[in-house]
Amino acid sequence: MALPYELLIGLRYTRAKRRNHFISFISLISMLGIGLGVAALIVVLSVMNGFQKELRTRILGVASHIQITGINNELPDWPRIAAEATQHPEVRATAPFVQSQAMFSVDGGVKGALVRGILPDLEDKVADFRKTIQSGSLDDLRPGQFGIVLGADLARSLRVFTGDKITVIAPQGTVTPAGVVPRLKSFRIVGIFEVGMYEYDSGLALIHLEDAQKLYQMEDRVSGVRLKLDDLFKAPRVARELVRHINADAYISDWTKSHANFFRAVQIEKTMMFIILSLIVAVAAFNLVSTLVMAVTDKQADIAILRTLGARPGSIMAVFMIQGALVGFIGLGMGIVGGVALALNIDVVVPVIQNLFGVQFLSKEVYYISDLPSDLQWGDVWGVTLIAFSLSLLATIYPSWRASRVNPAEALRYE
Repeated sequence: MALPYELLIGLRYTRAKRRNHFISFISLISMLGIGLGVAALIVVLSVMNGFQKELRTRILGVASHIQITGINNELPDWPRIAAEATQHPEVRATAPFVQSQAMFSVDGGVKGALVRGILPDLEDKVADFRKTIQSGSLDDLRPGQFGIVLGADLARSLRVFTGDKITVIAPQGTVTPAGVVPRLKSFRIVGIFEVGMYEYDSGLALIHLEDAQKLYQMEDRVSGVRLKLDDLFKAPRVARELVRHINADAYISDWTKSHANFFRAVQIEKTMMFIILSLIVAVAAFNLVSTLVMAVTDKQADIAILRTLGARPGSIMAVFMIQGALVGFIGLGMGIVGGVALALNIDVVVPVIQNLFGVQFLSKEVYYISDLPSDLQWGDVWGVTLIAFSLSLLATIYPSWRASRVNPAEALRYE
């Protein structure tokens, strides 16, 4: 089947340049600019996706996918509630907890933090505290021995280490003839964990569930039950369904609500980076304007001859739009291939650059995440592709319209 002559001429104009170059210098610059912009946009979005995934993993390593909390921080008959929650097909594991405020006192130093009572064996099924232990062991939290595991920043602020003694002051006081006396209990530090999130490392301590029940006089009650799901992104839907299936006076919340501000801030940052880097692609795409303006000026005699042979203005416009779109398409293709390849191998490329130039982008002494994570999402790639190609096509409209307005008599007057 014969191709339309507009397409044939547009392809010929792209190939046939002066001195037999494949493309003109300006077209090459436009093509490379689009390619670099697209590649940068894909890589940056992949890295931000990687950071978002890494932070989400770290947060949910200590937080729960869904949390069922009793009214007034007390949930009686928690085994029944945990059993009812387990009946949902998306719920993988459950673990009870006791959580309340406390003051920690060591050698005159005082620090406030959250105390969470856990059952270590069940907690392993809903959280990853064991992976974050820097010293000691989570298994040393045994009932009646009053062991405690502190966050790393909390331990540093109190200047304590594994094996030291610490006094825990509960807000619930003991009534005596002399008045209300604060409840004090000495705990031995059996471990220190470091999640990498300041909120937890500086403000959370773990003790055994039975020790927490004794400290806060809760008898056999707990504060709530933590749930782990097969798919954490289904947490909002599962939480709504559990409201109908669990027969208890309790609050049910999921991780998207408990950390909504944090993840919203990360998403806003990603969106702003997308907009900023899209402007780079836009600048490169609109370099096509100068390329096509020069092409139209150079080809005015050809345009006039085509018009005298019966070519319509729309056909002339199509010729130069095809030429510009092809340049943009080639640059876009190079950018996608380069960006995807770099995003998939950033864990190899970055160390090579660091060793080559003797630098370290994310120092371990400063940043807890010392490697650049990357999570390539094809939805982002297709979005970048659509935007870049649309901008390239848009940039061809005005020069092509000017070409269609060339007057054949004026163009051939001095030929």
